Amino acid sequence: MASIFTKIVNSEIPSYKIAENEDYFAFLDINPLHRGHTLVIPKLEVDYIFDLPENIYEGLFRFSRKIALSIKKTIPCERIGVAVIGLEVPHAHIHLVPINGIHDIDFKKPRVDLTKEQFVEIAEKIAANL
Repeated sequence: MASIFTKIVNSEIPSYKIAENEDYFAFLDINPLHRGHTLVIPKLEVDYIFDLPENIYEGLFRFSRKIALSIKKTIPCERIGVAVIGLEVPHAHIHLVPINGIHDIDFKKPRVDLTKEQFVEIAEKIAANL
């Protein structure tokens, strides 16, 4: 059965897409820790990030870097935090989170509430800065 992320890639589930190419897809997390919190995934559905073929793994981080630089241009923050947890969805993914301190990337924190319009605006601005 396809993961929720594969369904997003296949447009079966809507998302706030930032960018995609032949192998990777970046979109806003719908339960963000901070404005601009983005998920970056390989289109190849593999559960555990370290089980990805080496070329896909390396490409995922290259693609993520481009997205992170664009987020940093768009969202005022000190850094873009990176997290790979991999337990919540059985599809390898990277969290890119704008942060100003180490505690900003605590997944136990309450999530930011955004309207559909805010999600669209943020995604468009990040995409425009690519």
